Amino acid sequence: MTDLIRGYGRGLVAVFVGAVLVWGLVLIILPQLAMLERALTKPKRQLDSSIAAQLERDAFNCISILGQYAEAPDTPAQSGGLAVPSASGMAVPSASGMSAPSAQAGSRPYILQCDRATTRKKMVRAAGTEAWFNDLYDLPLLSVTDDLPIAQQIDVARQIAALAGDTYQSLLISEANAPRLSVGNFAALTQPVLIPLSDAARVAENAKLSNQLLGVIGLRYSVEGDVYERIGLIILVRTLVFAVLATGLALVVCYPIAYKVALATPPERAVWLFLGLIIPYAIVELMRIYAWTAIIDNKGLLNQFLLWAGAIADPIQFKRSALTVFAVIVYTYVLFMVFPIFNVMSTLDRNQIEAARDLGSSTWRVHWRVIIPHAKPGIAVGCIATFMLAAGAFSVPRIISRGLQAEWFSQTIYNKFFESENSNVGAAYSFAYTLVCFLIVALFMWIMRTRLKDFASVR
Repeated sequence: MTDLIRGYGRGLVAVFVGAVLVWGLVLIILPQLAMLERALTKPKRQLDSSIAAQLERDAFNCISILGQYAEAPDTPAQSGGLAVPSASGMAVPSASGMSAPSAQAGSRPYILQCDRATTRKKMVRAAGTEAWFNDLYDLPLLSVTDDLPIAQQIDVARQIAALAGDTYQSLLISEANAPRLSVGNFAALTQPVLIPLSDAARVAENAKLSNQLLGVIGLRYSVEGDVYERIGLIILVRTLVFAVLATGLALVVCYPIAYKVALATPPERAVWLFLGLIIPYAIVELMRIYAWTAIIDNKGLLNQFLLWAGAIADPIQFKRSALTVFAVIVYTYVLFMVFPIFNVMSTLDRNQIEAARDLGSSTWRVHWRVIIPHAKPGIAVGCIATFMLAAGAFSVPRIISRGLQAEWFSQTIYNKFFESENSNVGAAYSFAYTLVCFLIVALFMWIMRTRLKDFASVR
């Protein structure tokens, strides 16, 4: 800090430090705190009050629909109708059941809202625990059944609506005074899910090496013949393994490139090599990813060339292979690996390489004892950047695989937020994933024996 003040003055340094603090607060700390709060908040639709409110709405909708049948007692009913709630919350019978029925028992078609109008509602509880609405709150067991006259069905629905409404009001008070935060959303990540399999399918699945490995680490197990999998953790572990493999592949590809440009090429030629690397990145990333689909499709450039050359008889399903995703990830984030390694390698005195060779060192030993130790900070920065980008990749696996491969954890988080509208669990997944990635990065830095100040040499 003293050197900064001496070089740039107190005013400029104060502006710089203030900008860094604001950037860290607004773009890092506050979003993570907001995500953590949402992750620790129980989803509103899982609260007992929400279930009571839904039951009250179903009962009122049932009453509204049954009222239409009671108003026209002389018209025969048609079977097969299904009442569906409209956007405004009012139930509307389907076209197949619009004929006005009689008010006799069994004279109405199936109505969804009436079927759901029962105090025997299953409550949301932890895995392995069952609780029912009428048992929890000491309510009578009431259901709207179609074997009663319409008038009695309406009376039962009114009783259910009244009981649900009273319970809802009391639950609002009790839930307002109860602790709002819990770790239940994080538990969803480790929750086992029953996998329905036939006997033959179970034998076939148990024989797979991947499932055997999942069994060894406790992500897949059997209880009395039933197979359970911790799907959330399986997707998490698989994504992290894929991200590590993609990072390793990027390092293997990019290290020779960085060495060639930094130490094995005259400066005037190195400019052209780097220009060839940078030019494709003038195109938007999304367009570059979509361009790969024209290469790997069944009728894409690569399959057409192999078919023309007679190397294959049928198109290769590249979009089903995880290796294709790895290749596109490496291509997409190659500069994040190349530049840090190049920047550090370019500071190495080439005389050290010549001296090592004069002493009889082989090419492998020169790299292992001279170049790699010097380039270690750049390798660390490149691996960390590539790993974090690969672990958080969303567009590459989604566009390249098009649903034909196992999804990555970033896709699972997206689905929780926007597909299933379960943002609280999605926030828990996101926050837990961030912590796990940070732990992996810290472990990698410890293995590489690098410190934060070593990254200052990467410029």
